[in-house]
Amino acid sequence: MITDGRRRRSQVFLAAAIILAAFATAGRADSLASAQLVPAIAVPLPGYLQATADAAFGTPFTRVTQADAHLGAGLLCGKERCRHRYSSAQAWNADQSLLIIPIGCNGMCFLDGRSYAPLFRRWRSGECEWHPNNPEQMICVSRSTISIWEPRTNVDQLLYISNGYRELQFGPYKGNPSRDGRHIVIRAVAEGGGSVAFAYDLVARRKYPDIQLDRLPGRNNSCTISPLGIHVACFQHLLIGIDQAFIFTIDGRLVQSWIEHHRPGHGDMTVDADGSEVYVGISKSPPDLYQVIKRRLHDGAVTVLTAYGEAQHASIRSTRRPGWVFLTYGGDPANVARRPTWAPFAREVIAVRIDGSGEFRRVVQTASVPHDYWNEAQASPSPDGSQVIWASNWGVAGGPVFAFVARLQWPAETTTASQPVRDR
Repeated sequence: MITDGRRRRSQVFLAAAIILAAFATAGRADSLASAQLVPAIAVPLPGYLQATADAAFGTPFTRVTQADAHLGAGLLCGKERCRHRYSSAQAWNADQSLLIIPIGCNGMCFLDGRSYAPLFRRWRSGECEWHPNNPEQMICVSRSTISIWEPRTNVDQLLYISNGYRELQFGPYKGNPSRDGRHIVIRAVAEGGGSVAFAYDLVARRKYPDIQLDRLPGRNNSCTISPLGIHVACFQHLLIGIDQAFIFTIDGRLVQSWIEHHRPGHGDMTVDADGSEVYVGISKSPPDLYQVIKRRLHDGAVTVLTAYGEAQHASIRSTRRPGWVFLTYGGDPANVARRPTWAPFAREVIAVRIDGSGEFRRVVQTASVPHDYWNEAQASPSPDGSQVIWASNWGVAGGPVFAFVARLQWPAETTTASQPVRDR
């Protein structure tokens, strides 16, 4: 007969074996072809600003927000959530000295980008995204203006006042600047009442020709500039439940129509090794249904990066760590375990090489269970890929949603074929 004490010791030994196995693989390159599901390890919610380590992979991480609490420096988190905005929105400024928490905080709340201590908060209307190269600046769009704003000093430089356009939006919500910080895309209502999008050069203060969104099928969700400022990507939603993408030149000439549903979606754009601009995300259409794919903007060519699985969001905000995409997986670990042909990841963040080689790195288990949109983990890396922010209800559906930051260390000898390992 097995006593309770022996059973508990067996459980401890099993858990220790799982952790040791994870540590053995955390510091080296892994292949998707041989990857196996790592069971979720339940641990108590870490304390606020208490450094801890992922129980499965050993990755150091910190909870950087509280629920229904004053953080200090005038920052106040709501009781339901206090988190970053989205996977493809950059949370850190260019030198990673500031980290923004805009959801559930009392305004735009700024933390120290490395210690996560609360620093200051600001309030302004419209949408702002970090300038990719100037750490003091954000690019902001209001209903009628485009400006450069410095959060620390609260100084605003007006670049553009609309003449005949109204309801200006930066995306909305999924817009990013080009990687040199020169170009953005604006969605607006034209003087005649039609919905349009246009690129804008922040340096030359030049507006590009309108793209007539009303001539595209469905309703526009968002538009954004490509990393090199060459293309404008617009995403349309059809009432029958299909989401399509249309790729234009910066001057408004249509070059690609991706009419399949989300092929891909929930993703991000980058520049590939051959200089091509690509969109990496989750396909929701055959022949690569529920696989992560890379699709070239200029000709639509597709490269499959992962097997069928539960990937929810893809982020390439690690703009100074080229060649990698950070994937957030949802799903039920027990369900994934029963499907050996699926990608063996559930409630986990991984980094995958986008060259199609299958090389990947495990980052952290999210400990987030399904509830609603704001409970999604939506992991987003810092510009150099050394930090990753994600959201989690820590296993309590409907409970408060916190923000967590994992810290990664990449070998210094290369910036394209390196791997994250645990901080020492």
